[in-house]
Amino acid sequence: MSATADHAEERTNPAARLGFQPEQVVQEIGFDDDVDHELRESIEELIGGELVDEEYDDVADVVVLWFREDDGDLTDALVDATQLVDDGGLVWLMTPKTGRDGYVEPSDINEAAQTAGFSQTKSLSVAKDWAGSRLVTPKAAKSKR
Repeated sequence: MSATADHAEERTNPAARLGFQPEQVVQEIGFDDDVDHELRESIEELIGGELVDEEYDDVADVVVLWFREDDGDLTDALVDATQLVDDGGLVWLMTPKTGRDGYVEPSDINEAAQTAGFSQTKSLSVAKDWAGSRLVTPKAAKSKR
């Protein structure tokens, strides 16, 4: 595929824009009726398989965590997510956009991510009602456990 085609796919496929790769194991946490089904389908299309759920018993390449303000403690959810991904693993934290039910303040996301040991590398609009925060666990921190 040409570089131009790669860029075109990134614009048309939301999963490509988020950096998902073929054959990745992507675990989804916090699924509910309000998640963005188009985004989920684009991830499944790109990885070439279904998202695995909370019952998956191995480590994933990426975790997609749908989180709303009333879902409990964000720090706890992120600490749990660190156990689900490989060293240096990636978590896409999906939260409702400003003005939507369940909106989570960016300062709350940043504080919870830092407390859980993540570095927030990117935040962007991922769907009509959802924003995504790309969180990475430092390899050095995980290997010391």
